[in-house]
Amino acid sequence: MDPLTLGLLVAVTTIVVLFSGISVAVGLLLVAASFLLIFDGTRSLEMIPEIFFADLNSFTILSIPMFIIMGAAVASTRAGADLFEALERWLTRVPGGLVVSNLGACALFAALSGSSPATCAAIGKMGIPEMQKRGYPDGVAAGAIAAGGTLGILIPPSVTMIVYGIATETSIGRLFLAGIIPGLMLTALFMGWAIFATWRSGNTAVLSPRSYSLRERFEIMPRILPFLLVIVGVLYSMYGGIATTSETAAVGAVLCLLMAITIYRLWNPRAIWGVLRDSTRESVMILFIMAAAGVFAYMMSSLFITQSIAQWIAGLEVNRWVLMALINLFLLVAGFFLPPVAVILMTAPILMPILEAAQFDPYWFAVILTINMEVGLITPPVGLNLFVINSIAPNISLRTILLGSAPFVGCMFAAIVILCLFPGLATWLPNLVMGPI
Repeated sequence: MDPLTLGLLVAVTTIVVLFSGISVAVGLLLVAASFLLIFDGTRSLEMIPEIFFADLNSFTILSIPMFIIMGAAVASTRAGADLFEALERWLTRVPGGLVVSNLGACALFAALSGSSPATCAAIGKMGIPEMQKRGYPDGVAAGAIAAGGTLGILIPPSVTMIVYGIATETSIGRLFLAGIIPGLMLTALFMGWAIFATWRSGNTAVLSPRSYSLRERFEIMPRILPFLLVIVGVLYSMYGGIATTSETAAVGAVLCLLMAITIYRLWNPRAIWGVLRDSTRESVMILFIMAAAGVFAYMMSSLFITQSIAQWIAGLEVNRWVLMALINLFLLVAGFFLPPVAVILMTAPILMPILEAAQFDPYWFAVILTINMEVGLITPPVGLNLFVINSIAPNISLRTILLGSAPFVGCMFAAIVILCLFPGLATWLPNLVMGPI
């Protein structure tokens, strides 16, 4: 069978299998094993165990469970609520300061936890009722939290960026740096729209500042500064040449656990066990998907599907930006249905040769890909963040949450366009800190 036709058959089969409700990792393994058996014979199956475990035989992968423990420790405390309260007290005189405070808290908490659902739950439980009480439109309140939660996979430290780095064999340190300025830019776009939507609602009461004394502003700082120092410390350790990514992640995990115990009195052994249990579950899920995707990529390469698709696309006489638009559309659709980790691991082997042929920077593309994955978190049919918001704010209808999130999706598309026009926003900082590639 022609490799391109075979590739189409693999794509259709994979979609059908994944839509059956089976787990992503098991589905990828079944598809890979089936096609290898049919088109390459039984001998090819002997390679599956070796490839499965070889893809996990990397010291860098240790950083994934460590960063997940770090995030789970923070998510198990009141750190999210304290971040929200601190920013509200300091930004109270900014027009629409409450929604700005929520988005700022989302950005900081997302950087700490790396989990979009955890960010939505931690900040939304306190932020949404407070915004409703002050008269903010339900759509703005819910949409801001849903969109703010997505920032965790872009602002470092990001598990998604680590997975991309492992899948594409690119520097994780550079990827983290590449996400900083676009992450701040996207946060600013979210804040700008939220303030405009609040002002447009016509409720001037929500724009009036609430007074806080200087003592009230400073008294909460000791509870949040240690966690912010962890972020700074993690980044400094990596880029100061003090430790590797995995070593830094391990230290960050231990520090966050210790701070959760000392600052938030997380003394109960059951609570600590809960943090470790949930972290283990999420880590195993991601590592299982990574190993299964490695087998899937081997199948695609062994049957010459990956090489044929890359040659076919490279042979198309189209402008490189038309090609990038098509890749963005593909990623957008894939992100609607699959988690970011699965999309990255499944598409990286196909896309990297194409990107290299079109002379696109892989670190710049990592940011573009990540923003596309963020869109999938707040759009149907999966839209995980939408359902998290609906569960913590059941008085707001899913339709209102969806409509409130739609403008933030527009902000994400605007960010992609800006990054295409000014790719230096993603590449300038890595080149400055770590030197040109």
